[in-house]
Amino acid sequence: MNFAKPPLTIAQQVQKLTDRGMQGDSAQIADRLAAVGYYRLTAYWHPFRQPDRTFAPGTPFSTVWDRYVFDRHLRLLVMDAIERIEVTVRANLALQHSLASRPFAYVQQAASLPRLTPQDFRTFQDIVDREYQRSQETFVVHFKNTYGDQHANLPVWMATEIMTFGCVLTFFKGCSHDIQRAVARPFDVHHTVFQSWLLALNVIRNTCAHHGRLWNRVLGVKPRLPNTDPAWNQPAPITNDRVFGILTLCKWSLDRIAPQSHWPHRLRALIDRSPHIPIAEMGFPEQWQDGPIWATGAASEGGDHAE
Repeated sequence: MNFAKPPLTIAQQVQKLTDRGMQGDSAQIADRLAAVGYYRLTAYWHPFRQPDRTFAPGTPFSTVWDRYVFDRHLRLLVMDAIERIEVTVRANLALQHSLASRPFAYVQQAASLPRLTPQDFRTFQDIVDREYQRSQETFVVHFKNTYGDQHANLPVWMATEIMTFGCVLTFFKGCSHDIQRAVARPFDVHHTVFQSWLLALNVIRNTCAHHGRLWNRVLGVKPRLPNTDPAWNQPAPITNDRVFGILTLCKWSLDRIAPQSHWPHRLRALIDRSPHIPIAEMGFPEQWQDGPIWATGAASEGGDHAE
C-alpha cells in the first residue's frame, strides 16, 4: 500500500484534533505539539479514540498532556533506579570474574565465559575491542599510553566501565553459574531470575533513553518474578507484563543495594500528585502500597532467596 498522507503544519494538526473533538485552548495545543510532536502524543490520546477516529465527548487535551508529563517523570525515576542496579552489577561482575580468573581472561580465554558459544565469544571480543578503541575516557587513554605496548585490552574492572549495558548482560550470561550466583546474591534472588531481570531492564533502559512510553506499556520482554515468595503475591499477585512489575523489582533491588535511597518515596510522590493518572493500566493492584515489598522501608525478611 502506498503511503499518501501529506505532512501537516502545526495549525493543521491542531485543526485536525479539534475537528475530531479534542477540547482545549488552540494556542496551547499548538505550543505542545511544536514542543514534542504530534506523533509522540498519539499514544497518550489513543485511549480516548473511538472507532470512527473521533475522540470521546469532552476529551481534554490537558488530560493527554498530563499523562505525557507523568510518563516523562516516570522515565526519569526508572532510569535512576536502573542506573543504581547497573552500576552495582558492573562492579560486582568485574570483581567476581577477576577473582575467579585473571584481569584479561574475559577476552583472552573462552573458558572464562563458558556459557557463551565460540561465535558469541568472538562477537563479544569484537564488541569489547571496538569500545576500547573508540573510547576517549581519561583512564582508557592513560592505560593505552602506559600499558598499550603489552596489552590490547583493558583489565576487566576498567572494561566494564565502558561496556554498554547490553554488553554487560552478555558478559553476565557467559559467566559460570558460580559467578552469576555471586553477582545476584546482593539482590537476594536466584541467578536465573536475576538474568531475566537484567534482560528486561536493558529493554526498559533503552525505551527510556529513547523517550519511549512506559505508562500503560505491555512489556515485550517479561522478567521472571519469584512468585513462590509470598511477598510477591500480596495484596495481589504482581504481574510481569506491565511497568508495575519493573517498578517492584527496582524497589526490591534498591532495598538491598541502596537502602538509603529515597527512590520509593519519590515514586509515591509522583503518583500522589498525579491522581488522575489511571495507574491500574500500569499493572498497579489496589492497595499496592500495603504489600510487603512496597510497605515503607520494606525488605523481605522471608529467608534466603539467593539460591
